[in-house]
Amino acid sequence: MKRPRFALRLTAACLGLSFAGLSLPVFAETTSPTAKPPTASPAAVRQCFSMRDWSGWKAVDDKTLLLRVNLHDIWRVDLASECGMLTSPGVHLVTEVRGTDQICTAIDLDLKVADQGGFNVPCFVKTIRQLSKEEAAAVPKKDLP
Repeated sequence: MKRPRFALRLTAACLGLSFAGLSLPVFAETTSPTAKPPTASPAAVRQCFSMRDWSGWKAVDDKTLLLRVNLHDIWRVDLASECGMLTSPGVHLVTEVRGTDQICTAIDLDLKVADQGGFNVPCFVKTIRQLSKEEAAAVPKKDLP
């Protein structure tokens, strides 16, 4: 029985053999036993919060929200476009949870702002991130949730 050409190439590559005049490297350990494992950069660490821990919000302007999470954490939500009713008096946020209640990225947060009459306007989230302690301390008290 004849094996497919792809399977032969795969076998040659896995064994580190030469194929069609090309010398393929043999896979070897690239770290020494004393080398430290790579650490994730702070930007690569995934930050999430549970909807249960979200205790308040404040609109800084028509495109920016601040959320209070776990009493001491402040998260910044930047919207893709202006959400006009956001700064109006007497409005509230409506969120819909689909699946888990963990909010880690912009797509996890489905926001609408609603007035007292029940009129809902969607607000599309562009980015969401937790503010550092220094950034949170720099936010004016009037803008804190």
